[in-house]
Amino acid sequence: MAKPKRGRSTAAIDDHVGARIRERRIMLGLTQQQLAEMIGVTYQQAHKYERGINRVSAGRLFEIARVLNASVGYFYEGLGDETPRPATTHQRMLLEIARNFGEIQNEKHQEAVSQLARALASR
Repeated sequence: MAKPKRGRSTAAIDDHVGARIRERRIMLGLTQQQLAEMIGVTYQQAHKYERGINRVSAGRLFEIARVLNASVGYFYEGLGDETPRPATTHQRMLLEIARNFGEIQNEKHQEAVSQLARALASR
């Protein structure tokens, strides 16, 4: 696990951990409400964790890591990087598309969406 840069504020670390929680939750296709229920907190509390407004305790982070099937270290990855790695609008959109595509149950519909994406990409 990378050490935080000297002088890095705890608020910046809280923001980073919160952003990684949000990223992982979206990657798995979970809503904030679903995550909150899985870790035994309110939706508002889960929202505050993700925004870095409230600090996540060690025990709670362990529980979040367990339900999101990640190591605790996952949430600290990137802290040693010189430049912060906030998710761009494009990255968030890609995660959302992947999550929604995964929800399509009908294989023919999946193929139709895939063909549509290929057609739009080739223009």
